[in-house]
Amino acid sequence: MISLLKNDAAAVHQSLHEQISWAEKLAAWVLGLLWILPLLFAFWAAFHPAEYTTSFDFFAPLTLEHFVSAWEQAPFAAYMFNTLGITTLILACQLVLCTLAGYALARVPFRGQGIVMALVMMQLMVMPEVLIVENYRTLAELNLIDTWTGVGLPYMASAFGIFLMRQTFAMVPQALDDAARVEGCNRLQVLWRVYVPQAKPVYLAYGLVSISYHWNNFLWPLVVTNTEASRPLTVGMAIFGAPESGVDWPVICAGTLIAVSPLLAAFLIFQKQFVQSFMRAGIK
Repeated sequence: MISLLKNDAAAVHQSLHEQISWAEKLAAWVLGLLWILPLLFAFWAAFHPAEYTTSFDFFAPLTLEHFVSAWEQAPFAAYMFNTLGITTLILACQLVLCTLAGYALARVPFRGQGIVMALVMMQLMVMPEVLIVENYRTLAELNLIDTWTGVGLPYMASAFGIFLMRQTFAMVPQALDDAARVEGCNRLQVLWRVYVPQAKPVYLAYGLVSISYHWNNFLWPLVVTNTEASRPLTVGMAIFGAPESGVDWPVICAGTLIAVSPLLAAFLIFQKQFVQSFMRAGIK
């Protein structure tokens, strides 16, 4: 009798598990469809004549005139160059500073180490938008307004990156550190030859997070840039699509695709590596 009850309970549990699994898959498909609908609309409007923007005729002719118009109406080449330069500058500085700070907090004992770590954790709870006024005032005093450095400076010492590197380096076996020191390596050599290779998946995952965030960052670049010399894609698109400039949805959609195409192409080409790096790094 007890065996039959156990079998019935197992069957019910299995049935519920299958139903929950199907519900999760259905919810994932629905959310994915809702997420991709605006992108699908942008593709449709950008590649079809204006009269077919809201009428989905599968036999509608294709055209590239909207991309030509968008490219001529706004300096997308300059915007993309600025965005690439700003994101590269920020990422390079973050990798260097976060690596050094994370290693110091993980492996170099010093007075006040706990206080420094607490300050880093406190910074994680401060939204960047709260510091816009003070950051702008500081950059104005340094004559860095409307420059790549001015756009990237508030983000170069990332509290999230420091915390992530500290946790990653803390998990590296101490025996590897000791073996490198026995071989005569100094601290920088130990960091470069032992800790950095162990953290490659974390570096890749963090780099993806940083690039996607700063490629799409809008508010701070809008405040600190004034000319096309340093204006990134997000700010340029906001000005390009402003109502006073005239709302031409097909051209705006074409400009949007131009802006997102580098990240979209990179994801489609390297999506397997993206997923593996996040799984290894444990970033969710």
